[in-house]
Parts: sequence; structure tokens; C-alpha cells
Amino acid sequence: MMLLYLLLALINKTCAVLAVDKSSGIIQDTGVKTATVGDTVTLQCSCLDDDVTYFSWYQQSLDSKPHTISTLLKHNTEADIYDEYKERFDVVVQTEHGVNNLMITGISLSDSAMYYCGISVFNGIEFGQGVFLHVKSSQSNIHTVVHQPVLEPLQQGDSMKLSCTVYAEPCAGERSLYWIRHGASQPAVLYPSEGQCTSLPNGRTNCSLNLTLNAVRSSDAGTYYCAVASCGEVVIGDGTEVQLVGSSEMSPLLVYCLAVAMAVSTIVLLVLAFILYKLKKSLCSACKGTASHLECPAASGAPRSDADSLHYAALDLRRSGERHTDGVCVYSTVKCRKQ
Repeated sequence: MMLLYLLLALINKTCAVLAVDKSSGIIQDTGVKTATVGDTVTLQCSCLDDDVTYFSWYQQSLDSKPHTISTLLKHNTEADIYDEYKERFDVVVQTEHGVNNLMITGISLSDSAMYYCGISVFNGIEFGQGVFLHVKSSQSNIHTVVHQPVLEPLQQGDSMKLSCTVYAEPCAGERSLYWIRHGASQPAVLYPSEGQCTSLPNGRTNCSLNLTLNAVRSSDAGTYYCAVASCGEVVIGDGTEVQLVGSSEMSPLLVYCLAVAMAVSTIVLLVLAFILYKLKKSLCSACKGTASHLECPAASGAPRSDADSLHYAALDLRRSGERHTDGVCVYSTVKCRKQ
């Protein structure tokens, strides 16, 4: 029972690890990609998985939920692009290589957003890690200064605090602050932040925002970027890399090998148990067969008799003309009584 429990635990752990790494089949641009207003940008995405049925692209601005840009049936050469993106967005397709690149022409400030490449597999959607497209104008009125020391590698369970300071020119409209995390093996995550803003004598605004994570795990590792959306554009800091050492998480390969070894051991044990059962059954059948030969009434079905002794009939097989031989006794009937 304990062996079965351990096997199920390892299989569950393997599935969890594989679930984390599920997007590894998607190859797409990651991190932050910078462009200038008016440029043409191509975001790379490809996947050679035979189980893929659809490709898709999604855009998530800092202040909104993801929106679908395009969908592509695997073996088609032309993607279906949604109406609001048809004017400047196009999809470059190479079906033989599983390529589904997104091309944006005439880049504008409103195109600053996170872009995810997605695939449909068995009625489920998997996402790539995502890439943040940072569009700059030729004359930006926002200046950011990121004050954050280089973090020492952390242990699992530690707490970390990231800080960022933004100096912005005054302008109309709201100001939004964010943290953007790009992990090593997971899709990017946006963390909205309220921050604390104060007005300076020179008319600028000084905003400070902090990000605190308690009991960090391996999934928290990655690069964290400080971002501000103000005056119609987005500005991003240089980013801080968070590394974890001494991870207690088992590597996917080790977990897989242990699960396979446990499964093979279980199968071998079941086979041995079956062989022992059949062998024991055969031996018991042989024992019962020997005993039945010794017990006359049980095996032969001969009529029972109350006689307490055996009755013999002697035959003389000598023929005339032959030399004298010893008599041979042949028993015609043997009767016994069950004790």
C-alpha cells in the first residue's frame, strides 16, 4: 500500500512539473522589445507540436484584459484577424515550419502592451511566455529613474522587496504604475501598483512603488520591470533579476526517472505475485491429485463394502508344453473400506 501511495505521489509531482513547463513547446520572443513610433515590428512565434490545431495572438495592455488579435487553423496559410487590428496587424505564416509571426506596421504609442502567442491543443489553450512591446516616442516627456540595488540570490522561503522611483513630467490624465515579471519558464505577469506620488517644487511628480513577496518560491524567479503609463505612453525601468539558490524542487528529469522506476518496480512485483499464485495453485492441485489416488472411494467411485478384508482370486497361467514357471497372481478386484 505504501508503494502505491509513493507511486501516485510521484506521478502527481511529475504532472505538476509538466504542467509548469507546458509552454516550452512554444518558441516566441520574451522579455521587453523596444520600438519607436512609426517602426515596423515582427514578433516571433513558432511551434512544431503535431497536436496543435490552432495558433492565436493576444494583446494585453497595462490597463485592460487580454484581447484576441488573430486565429489561424494549423494548415491554413492565412490567419483570421479581428476587425480592430486589420489595418496595421498581419500574420506571417509558414505552415511547414509551424511559424505564426505577428507583424505590426506603423507602430503607435497605444501598441505598448504584452503580446502572447497561444496554441490550441485538445480543446485547451497554452500560452507562450509573452513579450512586452515598449513603444517610445522621439520626444518623451517622462523620465524614470529606478533605484533598486542588485539583489543577492535568495533561498526559498525568504522575503524580498523591490523598489522603484519614477520622476514624471506633469501632464493631463491618470498615471498608472505596474510591475512586470518575466519568469524563466512561465508566462509574464502584470502586477498593478498604487505607489506613493508627491509633487516636487520644479513641477515634476515623484512616485515610489514597492513590490514585496513573502516566502518566495521557484516560480517567483525572473526579471521584474518597473513600468509607468502616463501622458499617453509607457516607460519601463531596467529591471531587477531575482534568483533563487538551494531550491528543494526536484528537477523534472529526476522526478520523471523516479516515477518510471517506481512504476516498473510495481509492475515487476505484481508479475511476481501472479507467478507465485499460479505456482502455489499448481502445487496444491498436484497434492490433491496424489491424495485422490490413495483414497479409493473418493477417486474410483467403486461400490462401498462393509467387508473388513481384501478378497483375492489366484489364476494359474501355465500352459501345456511349457516348462514350469512360478505362479503369477493377478488381482481381479481390490476393495477397501474408507476408514
